[in-house]
Amino acid sequence: MKKVLFVTGEAAPFIKSGGLGDVAGALPRALCEAGVDCRVILPLYSQIPAAWREKMVYIRSIMVQNAWRKQHCGLFSCQVGAVTYYFIDNEYYFKRYAIYGENDDGERFAYFCRAVLSALGEIDFIPDVLHCNDWHTALIPVLLDTEARNWSGYRDIKTVFTIHNIEFQGKYDSYILGDVFGMGERERPLLYYGGCLNLMKGAIECANAVTTVSESYADEILNPYYSYGLHHILSARKYKLSGILNGIDTVAFDPQTDPALPYHYSFESRAQKFRNKKALQEELGLPTDNQKALIGMVTRLTLQKGLDLVRQEFNNIIKEDVQFVLLGTGDYEYEQYFRDIQAQYPDKVRCIINFDAKLAQRIYAGADLFLMPSKFEPCGLAQMIAMRYGTLPIVNAVGGLKDTVYPFNPTTGEGRGITFQSYNSGDMMDAIRRGVALFKNKSAYSKAKANAMAGDYSWAVSAQKYINLYNNI
Repeated sequence: MKKVLFVTGEAAPFIKSGGLGDVAGALPRALCEAGVDCRVILPLYSQIPAAWREKMVYIRSIMVQNAWRKQHCGLFSCQVGAVTYYFIDNEYYFKRYAIYGENDDGERFAYFCRAVLSALGEIDFIPDVLHCNDWHTALIPVLLDTEARNWSGYRDIKTVFTIHNIEFQGKYDSYILGDVFGMGERERPLLYYGGCLNLMKGAIECANAVTTVSESYADEILNPYYSYGLHHILSARKYKLSGILNGIDTVAFDPQTDPALPYHYSFESRAQKFRNKKALQEELGLPTDNQKALIGMVTRLTLQKGLDLVRQEFNNIIKEDVQFVLLGTGDYEYEQYFRDIQAQYPDKVRCIINFDAKLAQRIYAGADLFLMPSKFEPCGLAQMIAMRYGTLPIVNAVGGLKDTVYPFNPTTGEGRGITFQSYNSGDMMDAIRRGVALFKNKSAYSKAKANAMAGDYSWAVSAQKYINLYNNI
């Protein structure tokens, strides 16, 4: 049985800030179900709920050397189904107001990477593969190759590094190489790139395999438009790069059992979906009208998510005689814009500036159309959740959106969403109009909804692709 340690900065159900947390909660479980001994290790953040902390088992404490600092490391474990989760405890680094975004993130996650490598012998789990995720774990392949290969049992460990979002690379001033990362001039070429230390670049150099979270995104990041400057190194290391599409947790996201929904429905009873729309309209104080298309968005309010296009076209969107519901938090300018829009269109628009997972589920189930016009999208989970709930996505055909949302063809009856091909507000508006027209064509909309709900969005196929990758390296 292959042994894999999945190293991550976050993981559901303990703590998550985005898609990485969902992946770290679902992929290891799918790998275990496929016969892999996959375990997960992450920081023990103070934000992890007490209910989970009470279930954790103390293993032991060790000391971790990070440059000139010698820091405490407490090791804990927690079993969730078939998956064992390990936690690195250090209150100085992980008892913070936020899990990311601190001024000393470079030092915090350098410590975490060294602590993970130091912990392997202490938890009695030397993996065949260390599967690292995003820049927070990027030093592990570097440290393994430059320092830890001679440690007992570490010689044959292989590494996989997955890029979930290439925009965030872990860039730091080159002067901290020794003081913060505890590395010398011999290692500088592995990390130095574009005038600074780039941790993601180091992982790309040293990992045995590099993956992204969709096949299209693996192609796109070779292009300067999408690569955030890393296209040169990725092109040079293209032989180790591949894309494996994410799945979603089809148990947690199931309209037949979801406890957040007022009315449950399945593929066979999908005609009952409209009851959730009516309930959502009532909950948010919108007119209960099933003849108007309800467009939903559940998103971070950032430029990446295409909100500049939405802002440019919003008056035209409302002219389509639709209702619009948005849930999310993010950049202040977008938060304030959507508050103003709700005040301008009180009978048609609701913008909830908040993070509310249960309300998000009700939007997935209650909306008719789901707008996701991202500028780039490594994979995206929201469009797959929406389709699982029978809500048709309207998406820019990039990255994982291109790989999961197939445009509906009314002639053949194939497809499960609406796409547009360029990042342009006019093209997005055309797609919205096509989506509204499809909604009004009840037979065609019913067919597209059935196609969406019939799709397989589980991790099973992707988990097998990861197993093949592990075997290949």
